Amino acid sequence: MTDLATRPAAPLLRRAAPALLGYAAVRALGLVVLAVWSAARDKSALTLLSARWDSLWYTRVAELGYGYEVRLPNGDIHSNLAFFPLLPWLERGVSAVTPLSYAHAGLLVAGLASIAAAWGIFAVADRVYGRRVGVCAVLLWAVLPVGVVQSMAYTESLFTALAAWSLYAVLTGRWVTAGVLAALAGLTRPVGLAVVAAVWAAAIVSYARERRHTVPHTLPRAGDSVTRPPFVRNRSEEVSGGARAWPRALGMLLAPLGALGYVLWVGRRTGKGPLGYLDVQAGWRNGFDGGYAFARFVADKFTSFPSALAGAGLIVGVASIVWLYAVCVRQRQPLPLLVYAGVVTALALCASSYFGSKPRLLMPAFPLLLPLARALAAARTPRSAAIVGGVAAVSAVYGAFWLNGSGPP
Repeated sequence: MTDLATRPAAPLLRRAAPALLGYAAVRALGLVVLAVWSAARDKSALTLLSARWDSLWYTRVAELGYGYEVRLPNGDIHSNLAFFPLLPWLERGVSAVTPLSYAHAGLLVAGLASIAAAWGIFAVADRVYGRRVGVCAVLLWAVLPVGVVQSMAYTESLFTALAAWSLYAVLTGRWVTAGVLAALAGLTRPVGLAVVAAVWAAAIVSYARERRHTVPHTLPRAGDSVTRPPFVRNRSEEVSGGARAWPRALGMLLAPLGALGYVLWVGRRTGKGPLGYLDVQAGWRNGFDGGYAFARFVADKFTSFPSALAGAGLIVGVASIVWLYAVCVRQRQPLPLLVYAGVVTALALCASSYFGSKPRLLMPAFPLLLPLARALAAARTPRSAAIVGGVAAVSAVYGAFWLNGSGPP
């Protein structure tokens, strides 16, 4: 029996209650600061959260479907086919059964998803390191400098929730659940590939370990009697061992269906075949170049003194992320967490466009926070509370400043 099977939702929720209450408090602080800051600048905090930048694209998909595009003076074509469909579907569904507009429905979905994401992050961290680390991991995710995005009608919260619970299902051996959630994550963002990779890697390693323990070291020769492995006592155990392979195989089969289905649909709709989605992304000047464009972007910052400070900050930030991942490896995090965080980080840092959005794109890589959560959990409670409170205040101010700026997060 697995942890998911033996522990019902209510005890799991009670166990996560301190983390969720702390998360709600941090997000409430951020929203209050945003409301005050926006009012001082004669702007609507509600509009900033629900009806700007990517939120408008998702709302338009929910309202009118796919097919809308914008042709820019330089010849670029921004098509709404670049945006995966799960959030618009949910916006449409919520709006159909409530008086909410599509934009406000998206805000509600994001808010509920952020709580689900916080719960999922706690579940993963609690499973691996214990309850105190789980609480700290959730609080650290809440106080990220770009944490305000968790309260926006964007897909980050929805994707993180699906990814975290898929990883938890993997860690507890619920392969079909992991596959279904991975498929839904793949319908949310292109980075759903990271969840698929985590499920597949864990399943393959699980299968290899099972084979190592069940297959005899030497094959029988002709005329030899075939015997069962010494630890298998009877035929029923052989059958149950084989039966356990089916959920794993089914989970692997289900995991890529969301992303694969949408990408193939886009290719058919555009008439450009399986790679049609890449052409859509190219219209946004987005792609994967191994980090070359980002490296040039950072290097260009050193052409003048004021911008050189920003360039140095970017280098420190990237180095910190790489260091955190190295610590995750050194601390021997479970393989699915390492694979997931590694793919999310690689896709975020090596994308060829939207450099200012990279902190937001890295936000779903919550396993990177686990080393910091362990260090925070090891400190005395008053000190940990003071650290989290101070960072939460800074994050709230930065989020309000960021959203009231001119560029998209």
